[in-house]
Amino acid sequence: MNLKQVFALLGGILFGFGLALSGMTRQEIVLSFLTLKDLGLIFVLGGAALIDMVAINLAPRFLKKPFTGGEFKRRTHALNKRIIIGAAIFGVGWGISGQCPGSAVASIGTGNLPILIGVTSMFIGAYVQGVLANRANPK
Repeated sequence: MNLKQVFALLGGILFGFGLALSGMTRQEIVLSFLTLKDLGLIFVLGGAALIDMVAINLAPRFLKKPFTGGEFKRRTHALNKRIIIGAAIFGVGWGISGQCPGSAVASIGTGNLPILIGVTSMFIGAYVQGVLANRANPK
């Protein structure tokens, strides 16, 4: 296992633990948040965004390169129609199921085995999107 894989594994474990601790693995809490009945998760989302903002802006100032290799660089992808449509589909799926991909996988770890249906659906959807994208932009 290389350093990049170790960081990915540790980051995934920390992320899953945070989701479970905050309640984001429980569909009823997520749906309550999405219907604006319980806004407690806004602090989880805000805290994550704040940590990410600090890390993205400070890491390049104190480190010459990322721990896992490569280089620090700005994203160059522009907002386009495909991103907006994908975000809308993601939002509808999140609203219907009460789970996003990260919290769904973490939810399996907390014993929510019926969520496997949703996770399987996410994988199928991602596969179909990949097939359609390859047909639209053959290499």
